[in-house]
Amino acid sequence: MRYFIQFSYFGKAYHGWQNQPNAITVQEVLEKALSTLLRETIEVVGAGRTDAGVHAKQMFAHFDVERISDLEELVYRLNAFLPDDIAVQHLRQVPEDAHARFDAVERTYEYWVVKEKHPFLWDHAHWVKYPLDMDAMNKAAQILLDHTDFECFSKSNTDVKTFNCDVREAYWKVDSEKWVFTITADRFLRNMVRAVVGTLLDVGTGKMSPEDIHNVIASKDRGEAGVSVPAKGLYLTKVSYPKEIFDEQKG
Repeated sequence: MRYFIQFSYFGKAYHGWQNQPNAITVQEVLEKALSTLLRETIEVVGAGRTDAGVHAKQMFAHFDVERISDLEELVYRLNAFLPDDIAVQHLRQVPEDAHARFDAVERTYEYWVVKEKHPFLWDHAHWVKYPLDMDAMNKAAQILLDHTDFECFSKSNTDVKTFNCDVREAYWKVDSEKWVFTITADRFLRNMVRAVVGTLLDVGTGKMSPEDIHNVIASKDRGEAGVSVPAKGLYLTKVSYPKEIFDEQKG
């Protein structure tokens, strides 16, 4: 049987999602918990990769195992077994050909910025000490929707077949004590969101104009875009799937 597991994690202690030989990762910890409780070797396939220090409010993975008799009980046992910074919300049986990565149709990220030093958000957001023009940053963010090739925001030497992404929304808003950037697309390149945010912050400080974003994207040059902001402010917040896989996502 194939199952989808929905979970969340605070990424500070982990070297990203994907298994690595000499560093602790979320995938490693989740696989160990499932293997221990199900008493067989379990390998999970995630909806995507998050880099070291990045968080996920909603993440999915799939794995194969003999039928699980009590899904709710296993969720409870997993949460008791896992460390405090990883939590499981749901387990669902899905069609045998369902794939957590390839069947995902949309992903949403948030990036959190605080304008003042904030001890309770220190590990959760990026502290920006200089004034920002949110209107200019939102004008620049909307320009992203006019383009598809985002090589300028991709990590150098990345092994991908295409740099095309369908960006469907991108905007800033004030949320209580923080400024939140939200971006949704069918897929993202490695380091893309952090590079986009760094570039938009350059617009916010007046280092570049909103219209300069067109030239940055056209250049296809990572050096023309802004610096990558710290991982601690980045959250994967939603992964969407077709209704054929499951009718309603909780989260």
